[in-house]
Amino acid sequence: MGEVSIESHSHQKAQFLYTEGGLVYVKNELEEFYLPARHFMWIPPGVEHAIFPSSPKVVMRNLYFPVQKNDKAFYFQPGIYPVNDMLLQLLLFTESWNGDILPQDQEKFPIAVAFKVLLPQISNTPVLLNLPVARDERLKRVTHLLRKDLSKNRSIAEIAQQFSISERTLHRLFKKDMNISFIRYYTLLRIFTAIEYIIEGKYTIAEIALMVGYASLPSFSNTFTKIVGKRPTEYYKSNYISSLSKV
Repeated sequence: MGEVSIESHSHQKAQFLYTEGGLVYVKNELEEFYLPARHFMWIPPGVEHAIFPSSPKVVMRNLYFPVQKNDKAFYFQPGIYPVNDMLLQLLLFTESWNGDILPQDQEKFPIAVAFKVLLPQISNTPVLLNLPVARDERLKRVTHLLRKDLSKNRSIAEIAQQFSISERTLHRLFKKDMNISFIRYYTLLRIFTAIEYIIEGKYTIAEIALMVGYASLPSFSNTFTKIVGKRPTEYYKSNYISSLSKV
C-alpha cells in the first residue's frame, strides 16, 4: 500500500499480483498490462516488468511461487484473470503471511501448494487487458498523439495525413510492429482509459464516454462490456477494498 512505482526487475520465482482499490500498470518492453481491481496477474519467472499503481490508495498483494520445467503451460505465460470467491478467501487466509513459506511450515506450506495448484483450474481464460508497446519511432509518435486527447475521434485517414504517411503504410506499421490493427488498438486504448476514469470516481459514465471519444453512451457501454466482461456501472461497484492491506 502506498507504493508509487516499482522499477523494472525480474524474479527467479513466478509472481502472483493481486490488486484492489484502483488500477495497476505492469509494463515490459513489448506490452503494457492494465490490472484492474479484483483481478490478479500471473508473471512468469524471469520476465522483466515494472509496476505502476494508479494511486497511493491501491492495495497490492504479492505471492511468489517456484515453477518447475514440467509444470503446466499456465505458469509460463503472463496473464490477467478475475478473482473468484474461493481465491479471495485463500488470499484473505494468507493475509498475515510474511517471508518464506518452507516445507517444514506444516500449517502454511500445504495451503501455498494448493494455492498454486488451483490457479490454472480456476483461471481458464485470461482477460485481454494489455496493449502492445510501439517500437517503431513513427508509431511511437502516433500512439502518443492518440493518448494525448482521446475525446477527439480521430480516423486513420486523419492520423496518416497528419504524419505525412499513407493509410496503407500506417495499417502495415500497426500490424508489423505491434501485431494489432489500428482500430483494435484505438478501441482498447479508449476502454482502458475509461477504466482509469471510472476508478477515479469523479465522473459519470456518460461523461467518461465523451472523454474517451464515444458520442453514443450505449455504444460505449456495449464496447466496454465486450472487452472488460462487465458493464461500466457494474465495474464501478466491484472496485472496492476488502480487508487485504499487505503489499
